[in-house]
Amino acid sequence: MPDIWTAAALALVAAAVIFILWRIAALDAATKDVPPRLETVLAEQRRAILSDLHDGLLKQGDRLISHGGESADRLRQSTAAELTQTRDAVQALRLALQQSLAEQREAMMARLAEQARADRELLQSGLANATTQLSASMESLTRTINERLEQISGRVSERLDEGFKKTNETFASVMARLATIDEAQKKIDGLTTNVVSLQELLGDKKARGAFGEVQLEALVRNTLPPGSFEFQYTLSNGTRADCVLKLPEPTGLVAVDSKFPLENYHRMFDNDLSEIERRAAQTTFRGDLRKHIDAIASKYIITNETSDGAVMFVPAEAVFAEIHAYHPEVVGYAMQKRVWIVSPTTLMAVLNTARAVLKDVETRHQIHIIKDALGKLSKDFARFDERMQRLATHIDQAQKDVQEVQVSSRKISGQFARIEGVELDHLHEPPAIAAVPLRKAGEE
Repeated sequence: MPDIWTAAALALVAAAVIFILWRIAALDAATKDVPPRLETVLAEQRRAILSDLHDGLLKQGDRLISHGGESADRLRQSTAAELTQTRDAVQALRLALQQSLAEQREAMMARLAEQARADRELLQSGLANATTQLSASMESLTRTINERLEQISGRVSERLDEGFKKTNETFASVMARLATIDEAQKKIDGLTTNVVSLQELLGDKKARGAFGEVQLEALVRNTLPPGSFEFQYTLSNGTRADCVLKLPEPTGLVAVDSKFPLENYHRMFDNDLSEIERRAAQTTFRGDLRKHIDAIASKYIITNETSDGAVMFVPAEAVFAEIHAYHPEVVGYAMQKRVWIVSPTTLMAVLNTARAVLKDVETRHQIHIIKDALGKLSKDFARFDERMQRLATHIDQAQKDVQEVQVSSRKISGQFARIEGVELDHLHEPPAIAAVPLRKAGEE
């Protein structure tokens, strides 16, 4: 406020000075054409006016300064009073807030204590219930475990008894079998001197051929169905095959030869011979294989009678492995001649394939019978469906009849109940039997 009053006073003083200066300038302009004497008079008057103006300005400045000091004192006093009142009000408000906060704190502490006490009681009760339930569960579990342990102990005892019994029986059986093995060993020792070695058996060409034929016959008879093979079959060229497989067209007859040259094969592994002789025997064995392959291809492959290939049966797996491991050129030569070299194991695979082919052909031959049987079965099933539908219709009608009979039964029972529950004051009234119409047959 003092600054505003001071600024206003200074503005008034400045306006007065400006007005005076403007008047002086106007007087100067008006006195330019005045004579010198008047100019002197006017100069004196100007100086007098300026001195008066200076004095007035000084007095006005003093009055403004004194007025500004008084205003500042009054403003300072009012501001101090207002600050004192504000300080007192703030102090009172602080005290009120402190008191309110203290009361709220006490109320909050009381509520928290009450809530904590309730939570503690609830937790204690929950723990007590949980402890009770846990104790009951533990007791029940303990009883169950004891019962199961008793059952398991009984079963273990039974199993141990059975195990001991079976062990004793097994031990007795093992002892009996050992006694049998001892007797067999004695018999084998007795027969060793009378058994002919396989080397001696295969040394004779006729015996070796018989051995191959027997092995071939056993494999074929155990694998293929009757009628799909024939032994010692004579072909149109007069040769007799050890066995022919009668497969469906376009395969046809497949000839199998069971004779095999083994003389030089045994010489290849004879330790009594020198290395040169064993190599010569190997070369001769390779030549024997080629000759035997040519003989099979020329005798057992006949156009329009047999298939375009024949089978050379090698009755020993070791010989078959020797041929494929160390004589691959002979195997390739046999494939060129359409002669398939097989061992007992590979012949079994060939026979299983042939059996699958025969089964498939037989199934195709019987497919019309299967179709006829399916057609008859379809007709029978359609007839069964019709009869089932009629039976379902009869069952539905019977169910409806039963429901109607039940409705009639309930109505009759209700009438009997009403008759039995009639009051005594209605006894004198004549019965209204004639008013009830008789029901026709079939009505409820």
